[in-house]
Amino acid sequence: MELELQIIQLEEELNKNRSNIVIYTLLEDKIKQLKEELKKSRRKKKRTANRDIKYLRHEEFKHLIKTIEDNGDYFWMRDKLLFLIAFECGLRASEVGSIKKEDFFADKREMFCRRLKGSRNNTVKLTQDTSILLETFMERHPNDSPYIFLSRKKSPITKFTLNKICKKYFKSASLPMEKAHFHTIKHTSGVHMAEEGLDIKEVQYILGHRNVDNTMIYFDFTTKQQESLYSKLGR
Repeated sequence: MELELQIIQLEEELNKNRSNIVIYTLLEDKIKQLKEELKKSRRKKKRTANRDIKYLRHEEFKHLIKTIEDNGDYFWMRDKLLFLIAFECGLRASEVGSIKKEDFFADKREMFCRRLKGSRNNTVKLTQDTSILLETFMERHPNDSPYIFLSRKKSPITKFTLNKICKKYFKSASLPMEKAHFHTIKHTSGVHMAEEGLDIKEVQYILGHRNVDNTMIYFDFTTKQQESLYSKLGR
């Protein structure tokens, strides 16, 4: 707030001194500097606010996948793959919906991930079970679309639909509904990798983050880090 007031005051002075090129230039430079400081301050506040992330614990994620398997409807295999691939590749909802057939390399078990929001595209290796399930799904459910995952209307699956699916299975699995958002799976992926002992650069690569600051949130005292901390304290 203080920076914003300073900028407003200086802009008023700037308007008064348009005829004095020296003062005008000095004020203009100062305003530019304060605006940069304000921008940095807002980014820092945003990162701090985002540190309270929602994710599933290991047993909760396993229970979610089991619930999808037990559901047994026509779309169970598709839905299971949506969650598994999002988890293994650390994908956003709209990134999962944009996966194309040409992105999956079955012989290498690799998925080319097209990232959004300024993240880096990358290639991530899938687990053997997920890769086999994906091959099976594509054989059993062929389509004429370039995309792998389609909705009931045979169009690429959307973020809205993925969040709807998420709510359906979270409710069936009796998981906290405040976590019932597809982006929870990306956060779950980040936290689980941090807890498994991957270093920050490795997690940054898998998630496609350009800025390592975005990866830091997953290293803010994970369960294992807390256990290690209290073990050192003898508690």
